[in-house]
Amino acid sequence: MKKILFPFLFLILLTACNQRSKTDSPGSNNEKDSITTAFKPNNIKEQILYQRGIEAAIWSMPAVNYQLMFDALAKINGDYNQVVIWPKLLDWKNQTLTPNPDVIYLMPFFNTEKVGPIVLEIPPADKGVFNGSVMTYWQNALEDVGPGGVDKGKGGKYLFLPPGYDKSKIPAGYIQLQSDTYRGYALLRSVLKSGSAADVAAAVSYSKRIKVYPLSEASKNPATVFIDASEKIYDSSIHYDVSFYESLNKIIQVEPWLERDKAMIDQLKTLGIERGKTFNPDARTKEILASAVKAAKEYLDLNYESFSPFFKDTHWVFPATPEFGKNIKTNFQVADSYPVDNRGMIYTIIFFSAKHIGESQYYLMQLVDKDGNPLDGSSSYKLHVPANVPVKQYWSMTVYNRDTHTFIRNQKWAGRSSQTPGLKTNSDGSVDLYFGPTPPESGESNWVPTDPKGKFEILARFYGPKPNLYDQSWKLNDVEKVK
Repeated sequence: MKKILFPFLFLILLTACNQRSKTDSPGSNNEKDSITTAFKPNNIKEQILYQRGIEAAIWSMPAVNYQLMFDALAKINGDYNQVVIWPKLLDWKNQTLTPNPDVIYLMPFFNTEKVGPIVLEIPPADKGVFNGSVMTYWQNALEDVGPGGVDKGKGGKYLFLPPGYDKSKIPAGYIQLQSDTYRGYALLRSVLKSGSAADVAAAVSYSKRIKVYPLSEASKNPATVFIDASEKIYDSSIHYDVSFYESLNKIIQVEPWLERDKAMIDQLKTLGIERGKTFNPDARTKEILASAVKAAKEYLDLNYESFSPFFKDTHWVFPATPEFGKNIKTNFQVADSYPVDNRGMIYTIIFFSAKHIGESQYYLMQLVDKDGNPLDGSSSYKLHVPANVPVKQYWSMTVYNRDTHTFIRNQKWAGRSSQTPGLKTNSDGSVDLYFGPTPPESGESNWVPTDPKGKFEILARFYGPKPNLYDQSWKLNDVEKVK
């Protein structure tokens, strides 16, 4: 009997394993149809390549995000140690990740490798206000600027220093920012007093008061080069294909390894990415890497959708963990901590990180409606914003493409804010906003268009947040589907 039973049990087990291998191949997901089911490894070498491709994508997301932004600048004839500026409020042509359409954007890109320290002069907050930060190419915030930053609104000369720079050479009067990378950038947002044309023009004028130049040329009063991107396509959206690793390779070739990341050296060699060597994957490797980066996106999307709600009984989420916030403040020097998963997820949906997350501005994201269903561009929704929104400056609601996290292409506008000219307010001070493919009967003033062919997400911004946002004595409920 035992001789008969053993082969029979073995046959059942083998059959079960075979069935599981058909559904659980690398890159598949039993909970939903996977975008990577086409890939199946032929051997252990391919399996390792696939797995390391996933981990490399998660780990390198902020660096690739940065590289894509610089490449977009290069395409409009911009370069390092110059400033790209949008002297008009952003529209869909700006295809960066979840940008703000209600402020004036400008971004200085730094490279200290050949010219040494770079000066960023921030004017005092007299006729305008900046909100922003200076970051390495890893998007590690070195310091915040403006009233919420080191200069406290008095203005100052921030000095972006290359790795290992002799600080004894620095003259007095500079705010030293020691970078562990040669490359970096700043995101500066010139905040409007209102949405009027005059106040937009004033915010642009204030923006032009910044200066960027090498410290070595400080005595020459050098001119700052501004690159106007307002009427141009500026596309730094992340493409989840082999081009992702091509962008990563660019950074690996020009920047020194950080001590904390040396464990990735061998990992990337497996993919064909190595300092001093050409990245030239064959057709099969490209296929595997394309599947790997798609699987990484799938995993990070799952993380994105798994956050606990900020307001009780709602679906509004703040997608950065406390652990990530502590690491940003310390340049990832927290003992026994390196939150690459949350970091990777964050930089699939945004660029930029403040040194002090959630202090000068606070963000909440909504992916689903009140009933928990994904926001569908073919449906119409209503959001009731209660009166007395807890902000010192302004609040806004902006719509993005759920898949790319960019503005929806070819739309008239992307959001509505408390500064939007003509915004209709209810008698009690509250505001009703509408999202959908067509405007409501009340007109377009409080409406944000969506793409009927895709899903979308809503980002709520609170500039100058007050305590009653954090203690939730003021509450924002979910969007509700109306048709």
